[in-house]
Amino acid sequence: MRNMAYAGALVTALLISTVPTFSQNGKSVPGTQSKAYNQPRMPDGHPDLQGTYDLATITPLEREPGIKLVLTREEALKLETARAAQRERGDRPIDGNRSAPPKGGDGSRGAAGNVGGYNSGWTDPGSTYTVVDGQKRASLIIDPPDGRIPPLTPAGRERATRFSARLNSDAQESGDPALEAAPGAYDDPERRPLGERCLLGFGSTSGPPALPVLYDNLHQIVQTPDTIMILNEMVHDARTVRMSAQHLPKNFRLWLGDSIGHWEGDTLVVDTTNFTDKTRFRGSSEDLHLIERFTRMDDHTLLYRFTVEDPNTWTKPWTGEYAWPETHSHIYEYACQEANYALGDILRGARQRDQEQAATKATK
Repeated sequence: MRNMAYAGALVTALLISTVPTFSQNGKSVPGTQSKAYNQPRMPDGHPDLQGTYDLATITPLEREPGIKLVLTREEALKLETARAAQRERGDRPIDGNRSAPPKGGDGSRGAAGNVGGYNSGWTDPGSTYTVVDGQKRASLIIDPPDGRIPPLTPAGRERATRFSARLNSDAQESGDPALEAAPGAYDDPERRPLGERCLLGFGSTSGPPALPVLYDNLHQIVQTPDTIMILNEMVHDARTVRMSAQHLPKNFRLWLGDSIGHWEGDTLVVDTTNFTDKTRFRGSSEDLHLIERFTRMDDHTLLYRFTVEDPNTWTKPWTGEYAWPETHSHIYEYACQEANYALGDILRGARQRDQEQAATKATK
């Protein structure tokens, strides 16, 4: 996929970068460098970013309070070993004679308090921490320094509360007169989340920003001088980045936003605006603004950095980064709603409940 045949003609145009050498603790050693890195380039001289990348990593978006950004090798190994053991336990056969979970769930983490949802056999979230600059990272967020998303603005808090009440099934069906008076989460298929309806990958897997999720973490980049396409494995979401272009008028709103790109040296910079009010990345508004940077770390790895800005949602911008390792795995068809009877049954169950409630009221 890389046009290496053009390398000889482009030697004089190459911007030579160097890769620092790292010590055992993951920190760069001053004054030491490995040999110069001549990265693959397209015929137009820009870096060739094409390939398929596996975004899976156990590095979370945010860090727990008090945890530092860089893990030592020993700390990372201990945590990765524990995660592997957890996965091994989750892959064990389930007892077919087990009792039903308690109503409302058992209180543990997982779908609906660990009722239903996926078991580990269906997931592929990765097994290692992402490595950037030779460092095992404990969070994707690098700014703010505490690794936490900044606080919501008053408008952001109000919007998040309203949005949660509209979609939260438990709250909507709790019998609260104020909530029952309004359309509930089971009253209209369009009130179900986009990811559940297989219209958009959940967890911002397609981005922007592109984040790792439970499975289907492959992304393919196809590059031309005028357009760069980023194909997401989940739901086959495809982002089109128009190079050296202007943003569409504000009345054009897209689920994945309007992405335009340009080169800053050997880094691809993608600027995305014009989101709809349906995407709601972590409660964002239509004023969400994303800046993404794609840079080659080596022949088989990209560094992906993103900055999120929305003054109507967060008190300040925040930035994250992680490595995208290349993979030779294939992106297969993503069949989501085919033979999926859950959504129809959810709506039928809600209508039956409505009928039973109406019949009960009529007999009083």
